[in-house]
Parts: sequence; structure tokens; C-alpha cells
Amino acid sequence: MVGETVAVDLTRHHGLGNDFLITFAEDVPDDGADLARRLCDRVDGIGADGLVFGTPVGTAASLADAESWAFTLFNSDGSSAEVSGNGLGCFGQALLRRQAVGSTGLEVVVETPAGDRRITMDGSSTDLEVEAEVEMGAATPGPSIEGIQIDLGGVHVGAVHSIDFGNPHLVLLVDDPDEVDLAVAGPATESFFAPTGCNVHLVSVVDRSTVRMRTWERGAGLTMACGSGACAAAHVLHGCGLVGGVVEVRMPGGAATVTVGDTVRLAVTATFVDSHWVDPGADHVEVSGSGARGNG
Repeated sequence: MVGETVAVDLTRHHGLGNDFLITFAEDVPDDGADLARRLCDRVDGIGADGLVFGTPVGTAASLADAESWAFTLFNSDGSSAEVSGNGLGCFGQALLRRQAVGSTGLEVVVETPAGDRRITMDGSSTDLEVEAEVEMGAATPGPSIEGIQIDLGGVHVGAVHSIDFGNPHLVLLVDDPDEVDLAVAGPATESFFAPTGCNVHLVSVVDRSTVRMRTWERGAGLTMACGSGACAAAHVLHGCGLVGGVVEVRMPGGAATVTVGDTVRLAVTATFVDSHWVDPGADHVEVSGSGARGNG
């Protein structure tokens, strides 16, 4: 059990710079939101976009015996997120690293608040970088945008689409995402969806197999990448006839590949960053190991 008086072992991973702290516990602690705010803080904590708890599903006698897992994500502001494409890829790497040294490959179905998600990992338990494919499920209509007013500081919006992958997304088609001050336009646009919030994506089409995207992420702000957002953008643009069925989504942190279909699939690289041991009652965070630092 993780809580206010019990030490926490975490690993940090990132998917294209979208980084997560991951820990395994018998249950999600009551103070999980507070832990996320503290540990994800980039000044006083470790620094990350979110904190993930992996908890066993079924009748496993201990964490070591667990074969099935539930995925619970708190954003850096302490709010709950139903699902995360990059977060699931990073979670898959954390599970892979729990296997015997040198073990290769992993396929697992993980429970999330948005439903079951299948993760397939290609790589070794000791690799710093591994390839992840996450089945993100089917897209459904997102929250209503009736009456929404979009102000991107004078930048023209070609189309506005709302979509849901277990979490809500607003996809805005623009000529150049870099022309927008997203630190201003992101929270202003998201405020329309209060109190639930919404991920806001600026997307432009490069060609029929390539798009560019920048994200204001619900609960985390500006992020280097968003896996579920990449799926939302590819699905929307495919439905508009602007891209084909396999799309490279280029984001500030790197490129992910989305395959559009009845079940949308996200392919992304997951990278181990470092390990941490944390005493929640202490005034500081102690690093217990290190890996490929950066992007965090």
C-alpha cells in the first residue's frame, strides 16, 4: 500500500517527451491526487506530466504474483484521467521491466476507467527504449461544442471537431500550429468545457500520411506529445478525407504512428528515464537509480 507514511518506489518513463511516474501498489491510495501534485511538480518534485498506479486485478496473493493489472492515472494537477496513449505505452515498459532480466516482449490487456486496452511491447526488459503498440479502442462523439468560441489570436481555424477515446479531445485544423500561442489559447479554449475539461489539439496536414500537432493537455498544460490526441487527430482527419489509414503524427517530442480503423492503434517509443525512492513524509525526493535522463 502506498500512502502518507509508506515509501514509494517509482520509475519514470516518457513517450516522445510526454513523461510519467509509475508505481505498483496493492491499491490506489486515498492520497493519490496529492502525491501526483507533489511528485509531478517540476520545481519541488521529480517532475512529470502524470502519476500512474498499477494495481493487481483478480485474486493475486501479492504484487509479485499479479498477472492482470489496472491502470490509474492522475494528471500533474491531481485530476484524474480516464486513459492516456503514451501513459499506457510507458506502463507497458514498466511491466516489461518487472519481468526477468533479459526477457523480451510483452502483450497484456490492462483495465482503465475508459475500458480495457491491449498493450504490445517489442523490446527487452533491460532496454532503455522499447516500441509500444496500444489499442486505443473505437472513437465516439466528444463533448458538445455548440456555442463554442475559438480565439487563436488571429489564426484562422479551418475546422473544429470533438471526439472521444475514453477521454475528450477538441481537434482544431489550422495552417500552422506553431503560429498559435497555445499557452494562452489552450486554457482559454478548454475553459468552455469546465469543469470536466478537454484536451485541445492544433493540427495541420502535411500530406496524406503525415500531420503536425501541438497539444494543450487537460490537467497537465503544454505537453511534448499526446498519444490519445494523436489518435483523435488521425481519426478526425481520416474521416474528413484528408489523410489515409496510416498516419504519422509529428509532435514537439517526436512522431507517433496511428492506424485508423474500428479499433485505432497507436505505435510509439517508450523510454525509461530513471528510478526514484520517495518517502512521502519527507521534505525531499531521493533518487535511487538513474537511466536515460532528459525529456522530463
